[in-house]
Amino acid sequence: MSMHNPSHPGALLTEDSLPALGISGADLATHLGYPVHILIEILKSRAPLDADLAVRLELAGLGIARNWLAMQMAYDLWHAQHRTLPVIKRLVP
Repeated sequence: MSMHNPSHPGALLTEDSLPALGISGADLATHLGYPVHILIEILKSRAPLDADLAVRLELAGLGIARNWLAMQMAYDLWHAQHRTLPVIKRLVP
């Protein structure tokens, strides 16, 4: 397990992309034709970035969809690996 806590993709959008573009999250949502309330939750790292948004970001020239999804997957996997889970016995030795 990696010790590094990967960033949520919403944090990258909030900290890098939006300031560089000089727009708000609501402006980005409107430009992408994406629900504002959902994008705001993603920007606050409270909701996952999905494939639909990843493709829209790519079409807008903001990175590559596959990279946005890889970032979300790394974030999700790290949190799943660091969550307290019940003891699970291996099915195969």
